[in-house]
Amino acid sequence: MRSWRRSFRIDGGRWIKVGFWADKKVLVTGGGGFLGSFVVEKLTKERGVDLGNIRVPRSKAVDLRRWEGCVEAVKDMDVAIHLAGKVGGIGFNKKYPATLFYDNAVMGIQLMEAARQEGVQKFVAIGTVCAYPKYTPVPFREEDLWDGYPEETNAPYGIAKKILLVQAQAYRQQYGFNAVFLLPVNLYGPRDNFDPESSHVIPALVKKMVDAKLEGRNEVVVWGTGKASREFLYVDDAAEGILLATEKYDKPDPVNLGAGKEITIKELVDLIAELTGYKGKIVWDTSKPDGQPRRCLETSRAKKEFGFEAKTDFKEGLKRTIEWYKNTQGATEL
Repeated sequence: MRSWRRSFRIDGGRWIKVGFWADKKVLVTGGGGFLGSFVVEKLTKERGVDLGNIRVPRSKAVDLRRWEGCVEAVKDMDVAIHLAGKVGGIGFNKKYPATLFYDNAVMGIQLMEAARQEGVQKFVAIGTVCAYPKYTPVPFREEDLWDGYPEETNAPYGIAKKILLVQAQAYRQQYGFNAVFLLPVNLYGPRDNFDPESSHVIPALVKKMVDAKLEGRNEVVVWGTGKASREFLYVDDAAEGILLATEKYDKPDPVNLGAGKEITIKELVDLIAELTGYKGKIVWDTSKPDGQPRRCLETSRAKKEFGFEAKTDFKEGLKRTIEWYKNTQGATEL
């Protein structure tokens, strides 16, 4: 872990902040959420940013779907990192496609425009792997982004996020506005959303298997066929990638953030069963969709442009996620 002292130097016996973050006021939308909480921690503990210079608007107080909320959020900010969004798994996507499209599109579009009008120096928009076409060849390259329509259950969310890439490039061209666009793959880790109504695949599986073991149930139902593949990026690695891009990347081209490793859902289920100690039956509900057939990103651009590489071993990251769920969600051994 990088020491916070690397962001300072001694001048006349005093610690003076230096580098990109020196005296910056930073907006982190979604900073109280899963990914955002790690970004804020890294800013304070590893980049030396004073917590008083970080603004984290909470949705109950500041509604980013309203223009006034966006204006309030960006006021006097130097850097904006836009992580806030309405997200969910396949079931949530199928149930609320209009909400996912509208909320994500209107938040991002208005926030970027408000940031431009306020004179924010750097705007970092966080997209999604769901923006890629359904049948993108593996590994997904940034150049493939416009080569087809996204997988149907992901399309409203994915397109709403991809709009921000168009906006960022247009604003750079017309206004000289320094907006960049990042494409993280599926994230996982401690503090994830474990709500069955809206969780993604890893927290959903962890919850099912941990709870089934504790409750003595000998059967767990899993959606799909298990043939689809996914790539997963540990949340702390994702936060580091975002901050490196904020510090070092100033170009219009989108950049993938991933680990560059693919795993089938069947392999994932077996691995989580092993790590949770669940020994019951796995029932595959093939009436439910698999989602996008394959996902795995080509990640060389991130390494070349701002030195990002994922560090966390996948199995180790899963262990940490499982332990966090057990320790914080009220689960105890029977």
